[in-house]
Amino acid sequence: MKLLSLFYALTVSIAIYSQNLTIKNNLLYDATTTPNLALEIGLGKKTTLDLYGGLNPFTYNDNKKLKHWLVQPELRFWNCERFNGLFFGIHAHGGQFNVGGIEFPFNIFPEVKEHRFEGYFYGGGVSVGNQWILNKHWNLEASIGGGYARTHYDKYVCPKCGPKVNSGNKNYWGVTKATLSLIYTIH
Repeated sequence: MKLLSLFYALTVSIAIYSQNLTIKNNLLYDATTTPNLALEIGLGKKTTLDLYGGLNPFTYNDNKKLKHWLVQPELRFWNCERFNGLFFGIHAHGGQFNVGGIEFPFNIFPEVKEHRFEGYFYGGGVSVGNQWILNKHWNLEASIGGGYARTHYDKYVCPKCGPKVNSGNKNYWGVTKATLSLIYTIH
């Protein structure tokens, strides 16, 4: 049994090592003060699996908060070769949020300025993007994705305190991902 376990671990390790692996940081998500990281694993000559996550645990001045966590796996299909050039993706996403006192640009979600929302979401979508090889280990990626998110939330009177006003659900159709990522490739 021990020999079989060792053989399995060695086989998996060799299979993973022989595939390209990238580690990424989305600079756009950094702009929201949200630490994030993604691993992308080569599955085939023209397919990869991108495993993305972000966590924002911070409360800002005046109890403003954009607290949340997010996971967003994506299966990618590359036009030419993986980790280079044009790709199309199918992604899922899910997470939790505790947001209040924030004024979003373009007046999206205007109620968040005067209220606090706490809840969770899930959904999925499609994306398109491109990676540019900078050198042997560094790439740059830009992508945009759209799709659906279902949110379940509790709404509170003010960002800091106050009683719950109501609970609800909301369907969202629109942009579900945007990336400008710096990538380190492990060969």
